Amino acid sequence: MPLLEPDPETLRPGTARAPAPDRVTDGSAAGTPEPLRSELTALLGADKVLWKISDLVRYASDASPYRFLPRVVLVPEDLDDVSAILSYAHGKGREVVFRAAGTSLNGQAQGEDILVDVRRHWTGVEVLDDGARARIRPGTTVLRANATLARYGRLLGPDPASAIACTVGGVVANNASGMTAGTTRNSYRTLASLTFVLPSGTVVDTADPAADEELAHAEPQLCAGLLALKAEIEADEELTARIRAKYAIKNTNGYRLDAFLDGATPVQILRGLMVGSEGTFGFISETVFDTLPLDRRITSALLFFPSLTAAAAAVPRFNEAGAIAVELMDGNTLRASVSVKGVPADWAALPRATAALLVEFRAPDESGQEAFEEAAAEVMRGLDLVVPAASVTNAFTRDAGTIAGYWKARKAFVTAVGGSRPSGTTLITEDFAVPPDRLADACEALLELQSRHGFDAAVAGHAAHGNLHFLLAFDAARLDDVERYDAFMQEFCALVVDRFDGSLKAEHATGRNIAPFLEREWGPRATELMWRTKQVIDPEGVLAPRIVLDRDPRAHLRGLKTIPKVEAVADPCIECGFCEPTCPSEDLTTTPRQRIVLRREMMRQADGSPVEAGLLDAYGYDAVDTCAGDSTCKLACPVGIDTGAMMKGFRHLRHTPREERIAALTAKNFRVVEASARLAVAAGNAIGERGGDRLLESVTRLARRAVRPDLVPEWLPQLPGRAARELPRTARVGASAVYYPACVNRIFAGPEGPPGTSLAEALVAVSERAGKPVWIPEDVAGTCCATIWHSKGYDAGNRIMANRIVEAAWGWTAGGALPLVVDASSCTLGIAEEVVPYLTEDNRALHRELTVVDSLVWAADELLPELTVSRRTGSAVVHPTCSMEHLGDTEQLRVLAEACADEVTVPDDVGCCAFAGDRGMLHKELTDAATAKEAAEVNSRTYDAYLSANRMCEIGMERATGHPYRSALIELERATRPPGR
Repeated sequence: MPLLEPDPETLRPGTARAPAPDRVTDGSAAGTPEPLRSELTALLGADKVLWKISDLVRYASDASPYRFLPRVVLVPEDLDDVSAILSYAHGKGREVVFRAAGTSLNGQAQGEDILVDVRRHWTGVEVLDDGARARIRPGTTVLRANATLARYGRLLGPDPASAIACTVGGVVANNASGMTAGTTRNSYRTLASLTFVLPSGTVVDTADPAADEELAHAEPQLCAGLLALKAEIEADEELTARIRAKYAIKNTNGYRLDAFLDGATPVQILRGLMVGSEGTFGFISETVFDTLPLDRRITSALLFFPSLTAAAAAVPRFNEAGAIAVELMDGNTLRASVSVKGVPADWAALPRATAALLVEFRAPDESGQEAFEEAAAEVMRGLDLVVPAASVTNAFTRDAGTIAGYWKARKAFVTAVGGSRPSGTTLITEDFAVPPDRLADACEALLELQSRHGFDAAVAGHAAHGNLHFLLAFDAARLDDVERYDAFMQEFCALVVDRFDGSLKAEHATGRNIAPFLEREWGPRATELMWRTKQVIDPEGVLAPRIVLDRDPRAHLRGLKTIPKVEAVADPCIECGFCEPTCPSEDLTTTPRQRIVLRREMMRQADGSPVEAGLLDAYGYDAVDTCAGDSTCKLACPVGIDTGAMMKGFRHLRHTPREERIAALTAKNFRVVEASARLAVAAGNAIGERGGDRLLESVTRLARRAVRPDLVPEWLPQLPGRAARELPRTARVGASAVYYPACVNRIFAGPEGPPGTSLAEALVAVSERAGKPVWIPEDVAGTCCATIWHSKGYDAGNRIMANRIVEAAWGWTAGGALPLVVDASSCTLGIAEEVVPYLTEDNRALHRELTVVDSLVWAADELLPELTVSRRTGSAVVHPTCSMEHLGDTEQLRVLAEACADEVTVPDDVGCCAFAGDRGMLHKELTDAATAKEAAEVNSRTYDAYLSANRMCEIGMERATGHPYRSALIELERATRPPGR
């Protein structure tokens, strides 16, 4: 054990607590039992078998109110692995559930035996026919697929609100639709073909002309059974008419019986049945979609009404006018969305009865847009709108920023309302549909039902399609609250079916909470046909039992999860998973959601239980050490949960008093530390140039093992040499801004090779060239943005440096008279925002007077208009940093790159590089995992320039791609250098 290994006990929850009824039992503390673990390891390899109790717990939750602990989690890489898993399950009588993003709201992504992660190794988009079609692997998010298709002016038909996180495989398996898909643009209607693996292991590609012949040879009983069911259904005219009527509105409850009517052959029938089957018929390994035009001329409005029923009554008029989306939000939803960044604060005081419609029209050209706007204006003349807050305009707009704000509020429905629920309560998200002309009545009936059962109403939905969503919060640890939920569900299902002849699930798929009510909607004849279909395709019941079909009338009450209180920053989390695709450690250890899930399980446990001990033992590395601390999870989370901040807090808890004192001492004497670091870099480079990189790597690895990996950096051959001792000479008189070179740029040199100008020299030169010279203070040495201490949780050192830099900046800028230009995006973020909580009251007042500007913003907004580009490079690829995402500066990087290059590419797989100051040297495996997809995309071709905005991120990307990244400012200096120089 390393000498300074942190004590896991420092992270033990300190609160007195009783064991929760749904806690993981002590019998599971050892993880996957034998011989299951060893057999699967022998079958697949150790790296594809996750067996520790922490692995099982982090996969036990999804976005639903349910929680089931798997016996083992498998991570297959290819179809051979999947077939091997299914063969093993058949031979051993085991059950298999496939899981991708885990954004499902009804427990579909959870299993009680073998759980298979089909996200990690199953991503990729191939554009076909110039964008008319796209071949997409199942682990690809909808957002990622659409990013690629947008370059061709196309998009996918399904557009769920969880597009940032949900995967294409999950969308197909649940027939999730979204705001605009309705019944015509969903997966069932827009899939060109599928490749899937049946429970038997047979692989079917529905696009293969020989597919039916091959299936008949491999699975004769299956083919005969499907054709017999087809003949039986088609012979029943009443049933056929009923099936067609059920799919006239949105419906994902049960299996797609219309597949028997639409498909002529077994393969065609299976193609339809797989959509919405929730992983119970097979594994979807590849999809080919017919894409749709991306109409870029958009006009939208957020219209406020005095009541939900008044808003619902207006929906048919907008439908008739051609609106592609009409989204409904009630007062509770609108008020809760105030927690979402950018939503007007005055919505918090909206009257309780207020409701709103988000109406959107999309057209391919100006004339089409004008025609829609005229139709919308005609509808508006007949509406009784209200203005319940000063920010309300009730007007249509083309402004992209305003429209994006409207959609951000709407898409945050589940997370924003769920995040504002009482602490400790479980969240249920229900989803149903009625004929659109019955929407107003359905809204009124739903509100009455919720009120009668003591649930606070929160309603939103795709009103254009008669599809409503609502939320219920209750305490799953209290039997009376669970019974209240059950009573509500019984009446709700009767209401939807008997009064409105609606769908109990419109787009979220059946799942565990509606499976017991399937027959209530479909009747015994159709329901029994669904059971028989399952028997034909999966006769041994291997795949996803109890997720679509369940004869237990109380199945919706089984496995409900309690939500114990955790750290305040994470307590609002509803485990939606929106944060996961942005997390650098997603494919290495844990995600933000999983970090919170693990913490909650610790709180469910009795103090000192074997399960708690196992979770604590793994949490240090899996959660705390391998968190990049970039807080991009906060940007993805609709309610701004910053799991990175929570991990930094845990790092602080693990520090000994001695470590805190040493960190504070380095802050006090940072001038000496900075000079020493520059000498160390020079010495390391000198050794490396003499062939000593391997020696340095070996020495630092030994030191890491002896001391602690999270304290001793590992030598990387990609580390640049030391920066020049002297910064460029500048004058204070006449300066337009104060230039603060970040300590990382005072320690490390820029990349080797042309153009041979340091970042500091480049910024000084282009500022002078633009007629806006900058001044570098003589006493910057020994100062820092404090991120070094902040990222590691060293509070005392952080406080010392935060106050020092603010006091110095206030003096340099003459009390804020000049802007402070910072040449590293992470340092800009640190000085502009992250130092504030650590400042004294007096220094907070000084900080409010400062204008902190990132050097890229300074260059793009202030310098570029005054510069003449005399030489351009051919192509450039850019890496926006996570700090730029926080600052909202990514567009400026693109602007600068486009000024310097004829072709500029921002990779579709761009993300945080996780180098995070020195974390890439402490845990290089984190940066390797974080950059893998982006690096593969970058290296699919060559570029003339590789540009970014932070030296350590540039080092990380150089290590990942093998190409020298440099600051866009260095490229700007070269591009605007006068001819002949």
